[in-house]
Amino acid sequence: MRILVCVKRVPAPGARINIAADGQAVDTAFLGFTMSPHEECAVEEAVQLVERHGGEATVLTLGPSEADEQLRYAASLGVARAVLLPITGPDWDPQRTASAITAAITDLEAADGAFDLILFGNESADSGGFQVGIRVAHALGRPMVNGIKGIDVDGDTLRARREADVGVEVYEVPMPAVLGVKEGINLPRYPTLKGRLASKKVDVAQVVPQAEAGGQQMVRLLPAAEQVSATVILGRGPDAAAAVVDMLQEIGVLK
Repeated sequence: MRILVCVKRVPAPGARINIAADGQAVDTAFLGFTMSPHEECAVEEAVQLVERHGGEATVLTLGPSEADEQLRYAASLGVARAVLLPITGPDWDPQRTASAITAAITDLEAADGAFDLILFGNESADSGGFQVGIRVAHALGRPMVNGIKGIDVDGDTLRARREADVGVEVYEVPMPAVLGVKEGINLPRYPTLKGRLASKKVDVAQVVPQAEAGGQQMVRLLPAAEQVSATVILGRGPDAAAAVVDMLQEIGVLK
């Protein structure tokens, strides 16, 4: 199988996100970066599929030159090839991003043959737009299913499973296909020392992205409202017993 995984460099989950004074970008001065958790699972799934069925996995990202770090991390896990579409300045809008990725995929397939499967994360951890994978699949004319929690390959057909309110939905689609992988489909492995050393030798191909700006434009970034909690001391020592009983009765533990 030939598999392509598209990833994005995002701030590390759990970090405090500060907005620049102009409201147009995230202040990255004290941030660490990683790839989106959904995409970590997509990389792991690609490696597992290659281990089971043979073939080769490629990882691709559109982002700053520093995204080389995320590409080499994927390579340390078993991805054979890496492609960087370098940009400067803020992130591109979803339409422009999808157009650039589509053009890059078209060129890669013209040189080496079609990818049997293209994997995206269900959505990126920073903007959460749910758009790029769907736009790329539409532009390539390939079937696409999002929210995937299981993949089985049988010849030229794959079965993709996703959770639903009524149980599990199963989609059977012909390859080549595009899937949006959701966190929890697997447990991503940690890179070995051998993998880390091998990733340093991987030739990260740089392809200048070609795409016009889309019709979407960011107006302003707004930080989420912080949740403030307060601690109430009910009392100290034996004097607190009555207050504790009253509180337990209030929340329904005691009647």
